[in-house]
Amino acid sequence: MSDGSDNVIQPARRRPVTLRDVAETAGVSVATASKALNDQGRMTVETRTRIRSVALQLGFRPNGLAQSLLRRRSFTVGLLTNDTYGRFSLPVMAGVSEALLDNGVSVFLCNVEDDPRLGQMHVDAMLEKRVDGIIASGKRLDRHLPVDLSNLGIPVIYAFTNPDPDTNAIAFVSDDAGGARLAVEHFVALGRRRIVHVTGPETFEVVHQRAGAYRAVLAEQGMAPPRVLMGAWSEGWGHQAVAELFDAPGEKPDAVFCGNDQIARGVVDALRERGLRVPDDVGVVGFDNWEIVAAATRPPLTTVDMNLTALGREAGLTLLSLVDGKPVEPGIRKLPCRLVVRQSCGRPPGD
Repeated sequence: MSDGSDNVIQPARRRPVTLRDVAETAGVSVATASKALNDQGRMTVETRTRIRSVALQLGFRPNGLAQSLLRRRSFTVGLLTNDTYGRFSLPVMAGVSEALLDNGVSVFLCNVEDDPRLGQMHVDAMLEKRVDGIIASGKRLDRHLPVDLSNLGIPVIYAFTNPDPDTNAIAFVSDDAGGARLAVEHFVALGRRRIVHVTGPETFEVVHQRAGAYRAVLAEQGMAPPRVLMGAWSEGWGHQAVAELFDAPGEKPDAVFCGNDQIARGVVDALRERGLRVPDDVGVVGFDNWEIVAAATRPPLTTVDMNLTALGREAGLTLLSLVDGKPVEPGIRKLPCRLVVRQSCGRPPGD
């Protein structure tokens, strides 16, 4: 007795569109179709455009393995980081992916933490998979990843981390001093004259870069002697710094430039607890533009954005150039930051 399954009509499996299908539909040879889709060979712009349009209409997907063998490329890039929270590496990776997506290149992320053995395992795995290149990113600019990336035989780009010393490397970092200058000059334009700087630990290179820019702007403006308070990268330190500033005798600050958004949030909360209005009584500016902190601060936080997605994009495009054999000048490139103005300090008159 039949269960009826013999009468079930199975849906026809759609045959993948081949290069020959594209060629026949476009009225050209398979070789011409291949050259048009791989941006090779000599042909008119009209012919190349027509073939690509046909391929798009038919839903043609090139065989990735065949392309890899043909070009001796894997169309993959490895991203190494020790940023366990992804605070900095994820926006960098977003920019890298954005740059490489249109070129059919995939990115895979490996977290090396601070373990040299783990880092070497990931590098070995990437080389075994024949990645076209590696982008190294970190959680701070002045620390090197715990793995040697020199002499790998493939291009390496450093993004938001310094390259290993004595290497002819290419690196992209944020211009922290320039970002700090944007923040302090914004306060000056608002008419603030008693500006203090509350920042992170003195063991961080960026702390000194930002503090140096802060001091330079005050000196250029002939303003009150600078005051820099260094502590932890935390909201708790922001609270403590406000107590130190406002419990001491003498004039009180009318502006606080903070070394990161967490410190700034602690400063804003501590000022409010003292009955001081932000920004009417005291303006506050942070650093990082960490959206989850800056947007949730009350009032929302004016802060410096390091443009990490744009930094990642530049790193990705540069890696592509190296993979394609184009010459790229080695060295460290500092990319500009931008000031994101929200409600914790206003806009200058006429801005």
